[in-house]
Amino acid sequence: MSSPLERAVEVMDRLRSPGGCPWDAAQTHESLTRYLLEEAYEVVEAIESGDVALLREELGDLLLQVLFHARLASELPPDTAFGIEDVAADLVDKLVRRHPHVFAGARAGTADELNETWERQKIDEKGRTSAVDGVPLHQPALALSAKLVSRARRAGIDVPIPSGAELGSRLFRLVDEAVSAGVDPEGALRKVAREYREAIRQAERAGADGSAVDTQRKGPSQ
Repeated sequence: MSSPLERAVEVMDRLRSPGGCPWDAAQTHESLTRYLLEEAYEVVEAIESGDVALLREELGDLLLQVLFHARLASELPPDTAFGIEDVAADLVDKLVRRHPHVFAGARAGTADELNETWERQKIDEKGRTSAVDGVPLHQPALALSAKLVSRARRAGIDVPIPSGAELGSRLFRLVDEAVSAGVDPEGALRKVAREYREAIRQAERAGADGSAVDTQRKGPSQ
């Protein structure tokens, strides 16, 4: 009997095969990119909400994206094609290789030391020549800025933080301040944004008890 994970692969194959779903059959890696990002953000939101049942559901939606992209990759020419089993095999190899303190009897060290070892292994394995190689530019600007600051510091590169008066420079200096304090600026801002969203809802509920809240932003003449 197939496991649920094997069954998921079978269902994905059926959706993509002739006679399956026309929408699924029409998708490409490129067309699915936005869904991959959306599902990842929905997982983050489920984690922040503390809703375990929602987290389970959203992880399933994220897994669908992995299965979908692997299924698309299996349709590539034989010399470049790969499938979900190859993805899993690569992951297992990477996890074992990068955890010698678990699988090869090496000294464990502290969590910070292990993180540094992981980063050095990535540099060696991928042949990176710059401290910023491998930093995805499509991530949110706040997270991107924090990652660049962190990479520069890890590499011992002294690059002046922007000192201009424009908004972007001021925001970047706040990111640098957060990194220095060991705070994730993306997470910190998301926390405040969630609190602000709840304050808006409370104001709306209060308005419903009395006068209606006008949700349209009015200009000076209105």
